Amino acid sequence: MRRIGLLVLPEFQVLGFSALAAFEVANKEAGETLYDLRVLSERGGAVRSSLGMEVSSEPLQTVEDGSFDTILIAVGMEVPETPDAVARALCTAMPLTRRLAAICLGSFVLGDAGLLDGRRATTHWLFAERFRARFPRCGLDIDRIFTEDGPIWTSAGMSAASDLAIGMIERDHGAALARKVARGMVLHHRRAGGQSQHSVLLDLDSPNDRVQKVVAHAKRHLRDRLSLDDLAEIACLSRRQFTRLFRTETGVTPARAVELLRLEAAQHMVQQSRLPIEAIAAETGFGNRERMRRTFLRIRGVVPMALRAQTGPVSTIEAERAQ
Repeated sequence: MRRIGLLVLPEFQVLGFSALAAFEVANKEAGETLYDLRVLSERGGAVRSSLGMEVSSEPLQTVEDGSFDTILIAVGMEVPETPDAVARALCTAMPLTRRLAAICLGSFVLGDAGLLDGRRATTHWLFAERFRARFPRCGLDIDRIFTEDGPIWTSAGMSAASDLAIGMIERDHGAALARKVARGMVLHHRRAGGQSQHSVLLDLDSPNDRVQKVVAHAKRHLRDRLSLDDLAEIACLSRRQFTRLFRTETGVTPARAVELLRLEAAQHMVQQSRLPIEAIAAETGFGNRERMRRTFLRIRGVVPMALRAQTGPVSTIEAERAQ
């Protein structure tokens, strides 16, 4: 049994508890207690969240006996001030603990403790410049949902806590249990560590019903040709009217939107499956491997195979399709 501790700082954001929820679901799905879950704080006792509710906790000094397998750090929605006692305790726990993990801005706590020097990490994209300035010796990978660099794990936003925890569960007990946990938590899909923090669907969001209908259609039919005439017909507009409306509402042309949707879908499949690159190119509408490679290089600055090599724990889309 592995002991997991969630270290909370005052005014922590409660969504950080989604990481513990994933381990709790793993226990249920496995039919046994794989993880012993604890809540920690600097001194123990009641700790106030950003919503005003309080949680009970054990004192952080308990990690110094080496009984914890993993310690996760949850903070609030602003860059935290790391207490010296917390930084010292984490440094002491580092050689005694298999994993230290930061949820969102918790990465600043690891950095303040000096535990990110010479390592890769991520954090919320909004705080990237502050992070780089504060921790110049850390390699910030801001376009990842979560990172794993040896014993140090970090996640991007609060919602990525679930993805990070499921990645840990997969590392500990395999992809089958990780998939069961994701389904038990009713997650739309597993997000690999290398998936981007940004979503094309958010960028293309529009209150206009015609635009929403076209974007939804394109997302469902990426394999199809999706010509301008086809999309204009979906919107019940002329080519000219549709192009003008779409660009006004989204800031990009319909062709660019389709390209970005295809790229995002392809990136998800590259990182979360071991499907052949040719199959992914066909599935997402690129048509062939070379065309997809050129698009990745132009927009992402990396070719698909290199991106796949960088990816951490993954789920296998092939296995999910077979079930």
